[in-house]
Amino acid sequence: MARSLPGVADREAESASAPMTALRVVCIGGGTGLSTLLRGLKRYVATPPGSLPLTDSRCKDTPCSIRELSAVVTVTDDGGSSGRLREDLKMLPPGDVRNCMVALSEDELLLAKLFQFRFDQGELQGHSFGNLFVAALSHITGDFAQAVQMSSQILATRGRIYPATNTDVTLAALMDDGSIVLGETNITASPRHIVELMLDPPDADPVAGTLEAIANADLITLGPGSLYTSLICNLLVRSIPEALAASKATKVYIGNLMTQANESLGLTASQHIAKIMQHSNGVKLPLFDYALINTAPISPVLLKKYALEGQAPIEADLDAIRVLGVEPITGNFVHEGDVLRHDPDRVTEAVLEVGLRGRR
Repeated sequence: MARSLPGVADREAESASAPMTALRVVCIGGGTGLSTLLRGLKRYVATPPGSLPLTDSRCKDTPCSIRELSAVVTVTDDGGSSGRLREDLKMLPPGDVRNCMVALSEDELLLAKLFQFRFDQGELQGHSFGNLFVAALSHITGDFAQAVQMSSQILATRGRIYPATNTDVTLAALMDDGSIVLGETNITASPRHIVELMLDPPDADPVAGTLEAIANADLITLGPGSLYTSLICNLLVRSIPEALAASKATKVYIGNLMTQANESLGLTASQHIAKIMQHSNGVKLPLFDYALINTAPISPVLLKKYALEGQAPIEADLDAIRVLGVEPITGNFVHEGDVLRHDPDRVTEAVLEVGLRGRR
């Protein structure tokens, strides 16, 4: 049987009775999946970071179960506004980190809306204000990671954001026909299947503080997000997979809801995990303790919409996940709108429960 979860009320009662179980949480990923998760987690973050006790009015109607929240964010995007700035200004792409900054900011702040504002005409058409702001700070400081931290301070984010690397890296993929495709946009547009993902240069180092955050974490998550271009790409940065394997944190893989064209069509949940492990620089130990797997049905209307792109719900092959040394956690983690997303509250409750259990 997949591991079940206690009720929210039970978790809150446990948290209130054990104030020293506040967690240091590190989330690894990119794209909309990571920003969705961060939006759910920030409600549990004590402010200022590290403050105790857990039951603090500064958390939003929840126990302050998180004393420190950090995000390790991919920087391989080369499309859209990020791609244009990357090409024109020779800087790292700001789009994914901007989305994470906004997700971690206070919802009522006008600045958060300003950072997401996108110009719709003129020479700036397609650019978001936040991307331009980070670009300007990068030029002034000469350091992309520093520009991200300064922007985060301005937005009063409830967590720290680490670009996966400060090196200008390009994704490269070996395809099933033997060809090499360069660049994230070209890789996702290719009709071929990815055999192996690589970074160029291959020796990119993580941003200072990243490995320390992973080593000190009590809970680490990977996902949800595009298998190769949001998740695996982070594990190609030197020393990150080794740090992840060595960490004593409870580690949770958050599985995607649907297969994705050009990245994971036909792959089951266990095969997603296997692909991640294959790209972990030879690390033999299981990278995860748990895998959060959606088993709730999806509406026929949305299934039909996604089927037009050849996409389908990811098969929850739970026994095969266990064979990999990972315990599945099943449940309803779906939020249905115009598109499918993970429900940030349900996912957050599930990962915090296993994190707090592991800490105790």
